[in-house]
Amino acid sequence: MLTSIGEYERRISKVRSAMVSQSVDTVLLSVGHDLPYLTGYTAMPLERLTMLALHRGGTPLLFVPRLEAPRVAEMPGLFEIVPWDETVEPLDLVAAACSGSSTIAIGDQTWARFLVGLGHRLPGVRWERAVDVVGDLRMRKSSAEVEALRAAAEAVDAIAAELQSGHIPLIGRTEAEVSADLSQRILARGHQKVNFAIVAAGENAASPHHHPGSRVIQPDEVVLCDFGGTMNGYCSDITRCVVTGEISSEVAAAYEVLMSAQSAGVAAGQIGVRCEEVDSTTRQIITEGGYGEYFVHRTGHGIGMEEHEDPYMVSGDVRLIEEGFAYSVEPGIYIPNKWGLRLEDIVVATAEGPLSLNQADHNLHSVSA
Repeated sequence: MLTSIGEYERRISKVRSAMVSQSVDTVLLSVGHDLPYLTGYTAMPLERLTMLALHRGGTPLLFVPRLEAPRVAEMPGLFEIVPWDETVEPLDLVAAACSGSSTIAIGDQTWARFLVGLGHRLPGVRWERAVDVVGDLRMRKSSAEVEALRAAAEAVDAIAAELQSGHIPLIGRTEAEVSADLSQRILARGHQKVNFAIVAAGENAASPHHHPGSRVIQPDEVVLCDFGGTMNGYCSDITRCVVTGEISSEVAAAYEVLMSAQSAGVAAGQIGVRCEEVDSTTRQIITEGGYGEYFVHRTGHGIGMEEHEDPYMVSGDVRLIEEGFAYSVEPGIYIPNKWGLRLEDIVVATAEGPLSLNQADHNLHSVSA
């Protein structure tokens, strides 16, 4: 992601304001996406510690293994790189940098071994979750972030159109082969990374997170494809279903209910509405359609630098939707041992109303490929 130093400075300033309001002295960030959100650097998930120590004032310190230091883009004035050698215990360095802190917020993805080690070195410290400090800021996407999400969505929209038009061969191929095909297309469309490419045929589509395998796709069955990746630091995520031949009346009826529920769920995402209301909207329509017991997951999840992040469109998430929130709306109907259906778009809350970033056709297509 090409982000200006000025934007990183603004983000750090906002985090520091949140730290003051929440009485947090230090924020510690290791693996996960909070670190690149503030510094542009993504830590490798190694047993060697990388950690940013951000205080309310002063220059943030980025502790990084010396062999990894060349990967860090230097930004003088934004943060100071502190390389550590193999013979040094980096937790001692971090603990020293936290001296005098009574409340520390640490990143959710930090390895437990590091948190336990810091706990021993910093007795009496009150530990909080950094997501409560940084997460609220990351939920509110800037216009530049929305444009990055839009570009990623347009790329996978084009692939979905190829699927719906029959340009991606299905019949006679295994789910794994089609998944690999989708993955290649995701990269060819400008993504740097494939996050997932679910391909589930027939009865396998009744498993929402089915792992594509050796099953050969047959004529006249539902094929559910849920795929996405990371493009210039931001994620895409789309689900479309096709039928390899004739669409049965049973599947067509269920899909009509699903499409109505998904459309209503998108429309429900107005600024000031609770996140859980998006879920209750889709769930009510599916329940009234007679498929309530077959909708087995939440309606959606936040998306940005991570494919799944706050907020969540699920009962119990009472946060009010704010301008810049980006999230999926993806209700599903899953009939065990028969078939499954899901329809997913990425939506951004705007002052003018919910904006669907995905424009690929929502209808259920019959393909002969």
